Amino acid sequence: MKIGIVGCGMVGSTSAYALVMSGVGREIVLVDLNRIRAEAEANDIYHAVPFAHPLTVRAGDYPDLAEARVVVIAGGVAQKPGETRLQLLQRNADIFRQIVPSVLRHAPEAVLLVVSNPVDIMTHLAAQFAAEFGVPQTHVIGSGTTLDTARFRTLLGRHFDVDPQHVHAYVLGEHGDSEVLAWSQATIAGLSLDDFAKVHGKPLTIGQRREIDENVRRAAYHIIAGKGATYYGIGSAVARIVDVLLHDQRAILSICARITGVPGCDGVTLALPHLVGGQGALATIPLPLDAIEEQALRHSAGLLRQAIESLKQF
Repeated sequence: MKIGIVGCGMVGSTSAYALVMSGVGREIVLVDLNRIRAEAEANDIYHAVPFAHPLTVRAGDYPDLAEARVVVIAGGVAQKPGETRLQLLQRNADIFRQIVPSVLRHAPEAVLLVVSNPVDIMTHLAAQFAAEFGVPQTHVIGSGTTLDTARFRTLLGRHFDVDPQHVHAYVLGEHGDSEVLAWSQATIAGLSLDDFAKVHGKPLTIGQRREIDENVRRAAYHIIAGKGATYYGIGSAVARIVDVLLHDQRAILSICARITGVPGCDGVTLALPHLVGGQGALATIPLPLDAIEEQALRHSAGLLRQAIESLKQF
């Protein structure tokens, strides 16, 4: 029940903390180029163990990932002032070219969970690098729109005064500006949102839909503007995904993975509902979207395909 986390910035370290608070796994190994930072984060998190669950948390190097069931990749670099998105992508691609082989040399059976942004493209590249070690694409997944989906459900739950865990709604496509909120497939208690609004006696107006869409799509921008980074939400999402992987829970999650057999998305790594278990992405579940949503998903896939093709080939 060993979990590796590569990259001990705010996202990586908060993910480790969320794992401890949730009692996921038995041992967590933090790996970072800055070993002093990794040791400091590991010690700080380990001191929370008496208040949570009996896990071991320690810093290590790539050889310490041996026999890890899941390795979370949260490494990468931040965007520099004046740097284009593609330049940032290229630098992070170079880093992943080092990280992925270093992990797989010591933990070849591990499922890789990519969190680094832009997560869809980084997951695509990680799968490409992992394939050189014979790792199937299904063993390389990204956090995708797991957090966006949680935001969508949270805001719908707040509007209707319903526990978000009983709201079923998904965000699809890119984890970014072109993501698609699948309004047509959102349900509460088996009812469409319009039908539930009638039963509940609380309408959902076009203006309120737009506000929810904006707050989901732009959530990261608002949070970063206020505090510089987002990490609690994604850390909790990572803990949930890792729990599903470790215990083969067969959950439906909007992770991102290489898509096959979905028109307009074939060959692109993006988020759709997936059946997720111990071996990673077990099946893709395409939703019957309305025409507008279908067009938006194809547009999102096209943007991701263009970004991937713009990178230097490895």
